[in-house]
Amino acid sequence: MILQAFLLALQQLPDRRFRRVIWQGLGLAIALLVAAYWLFLALLGLVTPETFALPLIGVVSLPGGMLSLASLLIILLLSVFLMVPVASAFCGLFLDRVAEAVEDRHYPGLPKAQGLPLGQSLIDSANFLGVILVINTLALGLYPFAGPLSPLLFWAINGYLLGREYFQIAALRRLSRPQARALRRRHALRIWLAGILMAAPLSLPLVNLVIPVLAAATFTHLFHRLAALPRD
Repeated sequence: MILQAFLLALQQLPDRRFRRVIWQGLGLAIALLVAAYWLFLALLGLVTPETFALPLIGVVSLPGGMLSLASLLIILLLSVFLMVPVASAFCGLFLDRVAEAVEDRHYPGLPKAQGLPLGQSLIDSANFLGVILVINTLALGLYPFAGPLSPLLFWAINGYLLGREYFQIAALRRLSRPQARALRRRHALRIWLAGILMAAPLSLPLVNLVIPVLAAATFTHLFHRLAALPRD
């Protein structure tokens, strides 16, 4: 079921509405990385002295280019983790457009989705963005102890977070909040596994810019399939 939903989303990737959201996301990602890099350089300039003294050597100056190169490498490394907040931003801002494209093509007989009021959608997205930033910041301290298993820890944590949020937002387009929460809890394992499938490619540069769109489409398919299943 999960793989089928993902393949259907992948097949629709050339859709004009999908491409528009991808370009918007590319602009969002670039803006985020540029802002993060500028802030990092500003903070680095405040705490790093232009010269320092070494025993037996004397005063040494550190070339600014070396600092800039080191900071750029650090930001490129951190961009892997910054893509998760970017994905969460996609979740609230663009899911409706992607979901509408999916439903127009694969579920044409459905009534128009009720959706969420813009204010509530922004609040939900901001809350989730805060949660995912805090949890990923805390998780950074765990990755060195996980060693070679750190990618699995990254996928497990963010798979749960992304799966939970993407599914709930997809469900809230057509269900009340208690109904959406009940459906998510009833199929928690499937939703977590689907979230891991979305979280794993977030570690790959460029590919991670497409994943939020595929995730929104995948969880729209997954919602319709799980909602159609009989209760246990």
